[in-house]
Amino acid sequence: MYKPEQIRNIAIIAHIDHGKTTLLDSLLQQANIFRDNEVIPERAMDSYELEKERGITIFAKHTSLFFEEFKINIIDTPGHADFSGEVERILGMINSVLLLVDAQEGPMPQTRFVLSQALKIGLCPIVVLNKIDRPHADPDRALDLTFDLFVELGANDEQLDFKYAYASGLSGFAKRNIADPEENMRPLFELIVEAVPAPPGSIDLPFLMQASTLSYDNFLGRQATGRILEGIVKKGDTITHVNAEGHPTQKKVIKIEGYHGLKKVEMEEAGVGDIISLSGVPEIMIGDTLCTPEKIVQLPPIILTEPTLSMDISVNTGPFVGKDGKHVTMNKIRDRLLHEKKANISLNIEEVEGKEDSIRVCGRGELHISVLVEAMRREGFEFLLSTPQVILKEIDGQKCEPLEVAHIEVPEVFTGAIIEQLSRRKGEMRALSTNEHKISTLEFLIPTRGLLGFRNDFLTMTKGEGILTSIFDSFVPWKGDIPTRSKGALVSISQGKATPHASFTLQDRGTLFIKPGEEVYEGMILGENSRDNDLVVNITKEKQLTNVRASGTDENVILSAPKTLTLEQAIDFIQDDERVEVTPNFVRLRKRFLKENERKRKK
Repeated sequence: MYKPEQIRNIAIIAHIDHGKTTLLDSLLQQANIFRDNEVIPERAMDSYELEKERGITIFAKHTSLFFEEFKINIIDTPGHADFSGEVERILGMINSVLLLVDAQEGPMPQTRFVLSQALKIGLCPIVVLNKIDRPHADPDRALDLTFDLFVELGANDEQLDFKYAYASGLSGFAKRNIADPEENMRPLFELIVEAVPAPPGSIDLPFLMQASTLSYDNFLGRQATGRILEGIVKKGDTITHVNAEGHPTQKKVIKIEGYHGLKKVEMEEAGVGDIISLSGVPEIMIGDTLCTPEKIVQLPPIILTEPTLSMDISVNTGPFVGKDGKHVTMNKIRDRLLHEKKANISLNIEEVEGKEDSIRVCGRGELHISVLVEAMRREGFEFLLSTPQVILKEIDGQKCEPLEVAHIEVPEVFTGAIIEQLSRRKGEMRALSTNEHKISTLEFLIPTRGLLGFRNDFLTMTKGEGILTSIFDSFVPWKGDIPTRSKGALVSISQGKATPHASFTLQDRGTLFIKPGEEVYEGMILGENSRDNDLVVNITKEKQLTNVRASGTDENVILSAPKTLTLEQAIDFIQDDERVEVTPNFVRLRKRFLKENERKRKK
């Protein structure tokens, strides 16, 4: 067991793609925690399947490194604002943060939120200027901009006098001064040991810990992860669990696990400063207190920022229900969502008043909710998704909606179109600059509603060359009506298989989302109309055959590739009268009321 003065607890925070996970790879490799013959995966900390696929960090994860006589506990955090709840709840476990800044781009919007939270609770960050070996890196400019950001966020004198280092996670080196040789990560290890304070607390006091994150083991049940604030805990000890209502119950510690590199290792005992997973309290929730029966205390709850977006998940009522998924009933869907609620407190899951076949999921953004939806479909669930709705609040008797800061990088030629579009969506431009490479950087204050459905248009407008990120800013008075999707949908009139002949004749009417041979049904959305109205079409129509067979009478059918929508693009596309049908192998779009559409058509 390490003494508190030998332990350093730190989290890595950064904007998306600034190299957190790659830097951690280098630290892991140079800390000699792997065997010589062990295969070390790239982005080793991104262990969740969706993280590997998307190249982003979704869940905060723990690791322990060893440098000389010190144990360094590191928490890798998500860079995307939608997952900021993962960051908020781990701040109580650490004593400093490693703020990673791209030496070319400087600090970005999604760095702000986590940094402001860290500064508020009095942490003194260490700044690492990463990717200094890139061709257009300008570490001095990035350092100046980072200092400006600290001032803007109200940092005190001690926080403004932050320690910093230069590094390249990909090349595996760090240095304290720009002129130093590029050798290894040792300068960064030394800086962490020197600048991060040892965890406070005393081994002699009674045991005290707060559950910051939860994990689940098939054999042991729910496990609580957190930093030991006081005292020592041993396997077999009787401890007291104090829940959110302040009710104490006695439990027995079944297992204590710490971290060694990427692996969990069983421990007989752990003391102040250790970050551990503790088994034996199956009812524990995030924010609950664990203490000794002799001295029962309740720590303040972990308060997270409120969700800003909601979506309804309901039973699939389409003709293809049950053909693909194995969990299709509301009871199964509700149980799965309530299970998620126990571990993921940054999501709010609630019943919809007056609807028994629907349940509401509230999160930080479309990506936050779509990660849960993607996980569910891989588990065999099948359901419908409604359009995203912003969560409104009443402040001083006035209806208020969430406002976001949108940060956009696009080639200069697209700037005019982007400004025009966002202005129509009630956006207010705060900054515009263009660098020597003709890349424009724009910053907008825009209602969350204004960004719903915009990302698809943004990719089309910028030909896939633009970058758009946003972060919640505040609640502001309702901004009025905002224009939604400008084009209608191509809606199927019949059930069957899409034919090449019908697809060929329809591709001039708009953009198709399906290819020939796919099963369709009445009311299913087949594509986007080139005009602003919905168009009812028959994509199952076969070519009329005649007795004449000559080369001049047969058309040469050349089909354009359909636009295959991802789950996020599908959510972005739909309007209030439309739904996304999610199954393990298909993402379909459909009109909400199939029978009602049929009645309208007959009239």
